[in-house]
Parts: sequence; structure tokens; C-alpha cells
Amino acid sequence: MNNINFAKTPLDRLIDTLIYILLLAICLITVYPLVYVLSMSISEPEAVLRQEVWLYPIGFSIASYELIMGSGMFWLAYGNTLWYVIVGTIINMVLTLSAAYVLSVNVFFAKKFFMVMFVITMFFSGGLIPLFLQVNRLGLYDTRWAIVLPAAVSTWNLIIARTYFKMSIPEGVTESAKIDGANDLLIFLRIVLPVSKPIIAVLVIFYAVAHWNSWFTANIFLASVDLHPLQLFLRRMLLTTADPFAIEASIEHVAAVQQMKFASIVISTLPILCIYPFFQKHFVKGIMLGSLKG
Repeated sequence: MNNINFAKTPLDRLIDTLIYILLLAICLITVYPLVYVLSMSISEPEAVLRQEVWLYPIGFSIASYELIMGSGMFWLAYGNTLWYVIVGTIINMVLTLSAAYVLSVNVFFAKKFFMVMFVITMFFSGGLIPLFLQVNRLGLYDTRWAIVLPAAVSTWNLIIARTYFKMSIPEGVTESAKIDGANDLLIFLRIVLPVSKPIIAVLVIFYAVAHWNSWFTANIFLASVDLHPLQLFLRRMLLTTADPFAIEASIEHVAAVQQMKFASIVISTLPILCIYPFFQKHFVKGIMLGSLKG
């Protein structure tokens, strides 16, 4: 066959240039807030007060980080957040993947009924007060389990995992395993999970980020300060230091307090930003395969 050379016309080159410019603009719009927040958090306090920082740091100061991280409650809250993220994500993954596999199997006679029950929860909710009464009556109030158990399964993530299993796991594979004597649990552990790394990575990211950023649930269900997560600790510190009668009347300290909101954003988002690149390749593949067909 003859090689066909598709030469680009001037219009094609113009369109490509416009696309590159648009993508570059989107990239700058996305990156600039991150750079600005980081620069504000490490610049000299006087420069922050004079609002001289707009891109790169002016001077260098970590006074805002010292104010936040100098408290022992910060490390306690950080440990609590790690516990909520790790334990909560494990519970989420076990329940979501198990339910998704069961609902993806054609021989399960009640899968339509249970799927409808799950979907209903996406559109109708009992509200905050019934949830609070339920958590209280179950004895979960002011315990760590009040954070991880009420949100044990996300219906949206369940649907994504179920769709992935239906599209990626051929029925012939599971049927052959059953002929060889494998039960459903063995098939799920030895066959389904090893070939489902993309969707597992997607769900881990979704659940872990949700637990990491969560603060409202802790604010409602946790009365003990010793159980508060990092997000609630940072919020409480910002509200406390915002009181002019609660801080020293020095310009440096006032500026450091102003920087605390930027340092809080850095502390809250840095772990997620560091972990996400390792899951990116699985994330893109899994979210596409899991959303093509219901």
C-alpha cells in the first residue's frame, strides 16, 4: 500500500496552535493558585501584610507552620486523620467491592431489588437529625466508629465497581473456576480482585480523599477534642486565632496568623498531591471503564 501523507493546512496549524494556547492557559490557571498559596505560607510576614506576594515568595518564614505544628494537638489530630483514612478506606473497599461483585453476577436472583435499594439512597435521605439519632442509639456517638461506619458504602462508587466487574470479568472465567471446584469467595479473591487493580485504585483515591477532607461529620458526632481529625483541628485553630483578644498585639504574630490559613491549605492538600501521581495511570483507566455502561 502506498503511504498517504496528510499534510497539515494553514488552518490545521492555526487550530493546533489555538489548542496549545488554550491548554497552556488552563494549566496556568490550575497551577497558579497552588503556587500562590505556597508562596504566601512561606513568605516574610511583613510582605504578606503588605500584600506584595502574588507569585513567588518574598523572603522566607515558616512562622505560620510553627504556630500550627508546634502544638501537640496538631500531631494528635494528624494521627486521628490517618486512622480515619486507613481504617475507613479499608472498610469502604471491603464492603463496596464485595457488594459490587455480588450485584454483577447474573445468577444472583435478587440483584435488581438490592440495586434499586442502593440507588434510592442516592436521591432520598433521612436527613441529619435521623442520622444523629441513629448514631447515638447505636452507641457510636463520640467514638471513632461514628466517622467510618455511617459512610461505609458510597452508592456511586458501588455502581462504578459493579459496572467494571460486568465489563471486565468474562462469565466464562468464573464458570470455569466453579467447574474446577472454586466457590464464590475464592473466585472473588483469586480471580476478580487481581484483575481489578484499576478500579481498586480509583475507589481508594475517592474514599481516601473523602476521609482526608472530612470535617463536618466529626464536628457533629465527636464531642471529645482528642478524637478530632486534622481538618477540624485546623478549622478550630483558625477560628480561635482570628479573635483579636486571643493573640499578641505584635505585627509579626498578626501576620503569622494571617498566613495560617495558607499554611493550613498546604498541610491539608500536600499528602494527597504526593500520593495521587502513583495512582494516576490506574485512575484514568478505571474511571473510564467503570463509567461506560450501567
